[in-house]
Parts: sequence; C-alpha cells; structure tokens
Amino acid sequence: MRTIILFLLALSTLFGAKINDVANIVGVRDNHLIGYSLVVGLEKTGDGTTSKFTLQSIANMLKAMNIDMKPIDIKSKNVAAVVVTAELAPFARQGDKLNITVSSIGDAKSLEGGTLLMTPLKGVDGKIYALAQGALSIGGRNVKGADKSHPTTGVIYDGGLVEREIPIDLYNQEYVTLSLKEANFKNSVSIQKSLNNFYSTEVAVAMDSRTVKLKKPQNKTMIEFLAEVQGLNIEHEVQDRIVINERTGTIISGIDISIKPIIMTHGDITIKITEQDDVSKPAGSMVVDKNMVIGLNENELYAKTGTTTVANLVRSLQKLGAKPKDIISILEAMKSAGSISAELKLI
Repeated sequence: MRTIILFLLALSTLFGAKINDVANIVGVRDNHLIGYSLVVGLEKTGDGTTSKFTLQSIANMLKAMNIDMKPIDIKSKNVAAVVVTAELAPFARQGDKLNITVSSIGDAKSLEGGTLLMTPLKGVDGKIYALAQGALSIGGRNVKGADKSHPTTGVIYDGGLVEREIPIDLYNQEYVTLSLKEANFKNSVSIQKSLNNFYSTEVAVAMDSRTVKLKKPQNKTMIEFLAEVQGLNIEHEVQDRIVINERTGTIISGIDISIKPIIMTHGDITIKITEQDDVSKPAGSMVVDKNMVIGLNENELYAKTGTTTVANLVRSLQKLGAKPKDIISILEAMKSAGSISAELKLI
C-alpha cells in the first residue's frame, strides 16, 4: 500500500501544481537577524581564558553595571560568548515572538543549562529589529541545530520579541510580481495563461523565465487577488534532477531519467550501454531486469539503451557491490560525458 501511494504522489507532481508551490511574491520574505551576546549559568563548561573576547565582553557588561574589573582578572568558566540568529517573518508586528538559535563561538564545551542575556538582533541595515533573552534548550529537534549531539548550539522557543516592523504595503498596490522558484520559460508562460484564462482578462504578463507581473482586477483587493492566485493550479514542468549528498552517500533520482549509450570503466567495474534490442548475457550472468544484466565473472554491467534509467543503474551497481562513493563518481562521469542529460545537484 505504501508503494502505491508514493507512486501516485510522484505522478501528480508531473502534471499540476499550485502557484504558491512554484512561485514567491516579490518582497514577501523572511529576513535574517543576528546578534552577539553571552550565555551565563553554565556549570564550568563555558569559555576558557583563551577566549579573550569573552573575557572582554564580561568586563564590558560588568562596567555597565558600575563594576570596574579588568578582563585579565576574570577566571569564570560559567560564561560563553555566542552568536544569536533568528528569522523575522514577513508582516511580523511589534510584540510577536520569534524562535532563537544560539551558537557558541568560543571554546565552550556545552551551553546546556545556560541563560542568554538580553541580546539586540540586527538586520543587514544595522537597525535593531528584535530582542532575545531566555533559558536555552539543547535537546529540542524542531529547530535546525538544536540537538544534544551538538551541545554548543541551542534554541530558545519564543525567546525573541519583535521591536521594529518591516513595512510591506500590499493592500494599496495595483501591481505585484511573482518570482518562480526555478527559472523555466514554460512554467512562466503557464502561469500567465492560467491566470488570464481564470479572470478572462489580461492580469498576468510573463516578463522572463522567472518573473511574472500581475495587475489587480478592479473588483478585488490585492489581498483577495493574491489569495486566489496562490491557490490556482497550473501545468508545471518539473526539470529532471539527480540530487547527491556526497557526505552521506545518499542519491535521489526520478524514476524515468534515461541514460544514453556509453561505455565506461570505473575501477574494476565496466558499464556498457548499447543500441542492441537484446542485452547480451555472458556466461555466469545475472539478470537484474529485462533491460539490464550483470556479468558476475567480469564485473561488467550490460544495459539496453532507451529504457535504461539512473534508478536501475544504481540498483545494479549496488548488486555489484559498488560503494556509494563509487556510484556517485560514475554518475558524475556520465554527466560530464553527456550520457545523463538531467541536472546533477550536489548538496
């Protein structure tokens, strides 16, 4: 049952998608915030005396509290210098709360049990947009980086408070622009046609492979218009892609990415993809499927062209005992040789 459900989902993405899934509204986005501060209350797991910036920061903080102390005289290991980051969502208002990520920049062993001192969070323009403070959580997994296997990174849920808003006036706009998440002329034109057909007037113009300019209909507000636009279905062309994680050896591929004829050797593995109707079957061979045969005696892989895909090639290489590193190298070589036309993306 699980295989059938996943297969149907994979097919649906080839034929249709909502505009909201393939395009963003220009200007409506998250904004990165960053700050520097101290985490206190650690059980001798904070920065040592080699982290001079931490000692200077402690001295500066004490001086602001009318306590004059030289950094060289500070011996505490209960404090750690940290970088504080957050994402300011679009349309966030004063008083809204943010999740905060805290990461050590010194030689602290762990931030567990620590409390972040009040930290101003700034945008790229240098202005303060939020304040952060609170007790750290090391064991949570809902925020990237918050994991006990990384005790020098923690999170404060709802630990940030928005102090300054980023104005975005969509309501009074007559025009707005969509930006496709992936450049594709067909998808850009598909959005234009779908919107113009839906409203029976020219409300959309495709400007290039990634940009579609929209004009609000007279009988709707911009908010109502965008709400309808984002929910409309379009014919969406998905680009063939092979995603490879070299660190983990993970390979993700579409089920129908074909391989053109090629003969190549990698180590003791020889791959032959030819234009023959029947795949040759040497003595001692093993049939993987009707289009692919493994010659066990020679470590050779024979495949029929036209129906050979990356998916069954990878499966066959695994049966030959090829390691993920070898399979990745073979796919990269095939891409360089032009045998694979799909995009190869390394992460």
